Amino acid sequence: MRTGESDEFEFQSLEERAENAVEEIARLTADHDEEIDVTTTIRKGTPFQSIREYAKQREIDVIVMGTKGRTGLDRVLLDSVTENVLRTARSPVLAVPPNADEPAIDKIPFERLLLPTDGSDGAAIATEWGIELASRLESSLHVLYSIDTSFADESEADEFLEALEHRGEEALDEVRERGEDVGVTVSGATVTGAPAREIPSYATETNIDLIVMGTHGRTGIGQWFLGSVTENVVRQADVPVFCVPVSAQEP
Repeated sequence: MRTGESDEFEFQSLEERAENAVEEIARLTADHDEEIDVTTTIRKGTPFQSIREYAKQREIDVIVMGTKGRTGLDRVLLDSVTENVLRTARSPVLAVPPNADEPAIDKIPFERLLLPTDGSDGAAIATEWGIELASRLESSLHVLYSIDTSFADESEADEFLEALEHRGEEALDEVRERGEDVGVTVSGATVTGAPAREIPSYATETNIDLIVMGTHGRTGIGQWFLGSVTENVVRQADVPVFCVPVSAQEP
């Protein structure tokens, strides 16, 4: 087989695979609820760019993606695509880990939502979405503020810790007040440790059904917390993570 014929055969194979994939999603959707309207589209190009542009053009409210494939190349590719969508999309992204299909989605009560916060702009828009989701799903909202002193100078550790604890209490109180205004039950907690480790751990310990996080903060510490930390939580979490970019509109 010549090079040109080989390339054409490979492209046709990819097209066939794409068609089978979207048809399977349409079938699964119809099996779940025949009244749901499904539109299927196949686009050529860099996957994360195509997803982002399609969402923008169609004014999509939420993008739903898996965080890991099965094995080998599928796993690496899907991880890369999902993370790039998380970094660049202007719409919220619901990132679903592969083990979230057990139990089935219709068996998950969504009774407990977790909202990590650091008081930044990114956390503020995530708070609005978290409270709205908790209200619609009739869920309780757990708010978590993680105090990370690993980058503090030892001579200033106590003073630094006290300042962060005070900031954390203010952030938790603000979410409690906003939740109470719309009848959402809010409980808050502060923990000491790296956020990327403490958030998944807290979610497991308290049987959280869904984590709601911002994907971008302002600058400096806020940007670090709501950027790389969110990506690490998405990689590690055993439950879906609803990721809200700072550019997202309020729900």
